[in-house]
Amino acid sequence: MLRTLKDLFDQLGTSLAPDAPRADPRTDEHHLQLATAVLLVEVMRAEPTVSESERDAALLALRGKFGLADDELERLLELAHDTSRIAYDYQRFTARLNERFTQPQKIRVIEAMWQVAYADGHLDVHENQVISKVAGLLHVTHGEYIAAKMRAQEHAGLR
Repeated sequence: MLRTLKDLFDQLGTSLAPDAPRADPRTDEHHLQLATAVLLVEVMRAEPTVSESERDAALLALRGKFGLADDELERLLELAHDTSRIAYDYQRFTARLNERFTQPQKIRVIEAMWQVAYADGHLDVHENQVISKVAGLLHVTHGEYIAAKMRAQEHAGLR
């Protein structure tokens, strides 16, 4: 299973355009997993250094959302880092999520992004900008955005 997933992720690395053809539902699920992981990685990359606590928060969010095994999560996060480095915008990732996720699922992605941002105990202005931009692209209302932020603060013990 791991080899198959690795091969599939290798093929998906650059094919996340919203209009890319979908071969089967499993491929689409992998696109969603990668898009979500890239958005979490973008929060981590907003600061000059990536903390272990932020990485752990991203893995926890991905495990909760997709139920992947540890080795699959590690590979997904690695691919998300690689994809993030060459990404030129968030639209290619958010378009897929807008297509397939319900509003509550999109709000949970924003909340997970906040949890990654708060995992190291503080919020960097660049992390805030990334999350704000993605929330707008996901059509998350300001009220939903603030509520997700407050839940993440509470989860991090900052409230």
